[in-house]
Amino acid sequence: MNDNFSPAPERPVLVIGAAGVDIVGLLKGDLKPGTSNPAQIRSSFGGVARNVAENIARLGQPVELITAVGDDPTGEQLLQQISTAGVGISAVIQSAEHRTSSYLAVVNTNGELQFALDDMRAISTLSAEYLRGKEALFEQASLLFLDANLSKDTLRTAFTLARRYRLPVCADPTSITLATRLQPYLSRLHLITPNIAEASILCGQTYSARPRMAIEAAKCLVSQGVKIAIVTLAEFGVCYATSETSGHISAIRSEIVDPTGAGDALTAAVIFALLNNISLDDAVRLGVSAASFTLRHRGAVVPHLSLEKLYDQLVI
Repeated sequence: MNDNFSPAPERPVLVIGAAGVDIVGLLKGDLKPGTSNPAQIRSSFGGVARNVAENIARLGQPVELITAVGDDPTGEQLLQQISTAGVGISAVIQSAEHRTSSYLAVVNTNGELQFALDDMRAISTLSAEYLRGKEALFEQASLLFLDANLSKDTLRTAFTLARRYRLPVCADPTSITLATRLQPYLSRLHLITPNIAEASILCGQTYSARPRMAIEAAKCLVSQGVKIAIVTLAEFGVCYATSETSGHISAIRSEIVDPTGAGDALTAAVIFALLNNISLDDAVRLGVSAASFTLRHRGAVVPHLSLEKLYDQLVI
């Protein structure tokens, strides 16, 4: 994979990006515009970086989170919850300027996302200068994970500090709107985990949601310098590529209760596996298993996630 990657699982994973509250409406019928629609509405803590950090912690890996929340009751509750899950929160900003971030989603009866809105203004307080003040966390880390909610200046500084301390960097493009923020750094990524739409943006061409096309997209990202590219395809599973290999792993057939956080669970499980010297093929299988658990859970992170549970339903 990467000759420069020497796993150090005893050292914490450093996770930087968004945290907030997810409000998800699960429709009970067809969506009718211009009127109220019957639905089940739930709220839970979310944000790509927060989700990845909690999943990594629940798998037993040390993890430190750098994010920003509001100086409000929601922010306090979020920090208490994730700290209880085992995530280090000493570097989290509590901003008096912005409310804790929020994400509002509408999901159809098939478990497919229809619309989503996000208010991530709090993350703007996570500046390049603030990251430079937390340089010791980069020095102590085994690996860096980023989501694309970070500003361009903050991203640039994160990559500079990662290079200084020879940290492998993993990233999630987060959305088709934000994916281009990672474009300048593809050659410096150890791992990227886009869905097929985000991969299309990063490769500058449209790929359909089919395994053969997703493998091509993963190879395209590798050709731009990414060490490991994992492209997710929802019900069609995931495809991956490195400079030496590529493959497709089918999804685990399961009822989709809530799609929120499934990709983050996959990313976290793959990071955990790679840090613990598990082969890439098995790492991706563990990631698919984690995503399947999360799809069946009403919330962004499964609170009882464990490595044993992932192995119990591993795709052979």
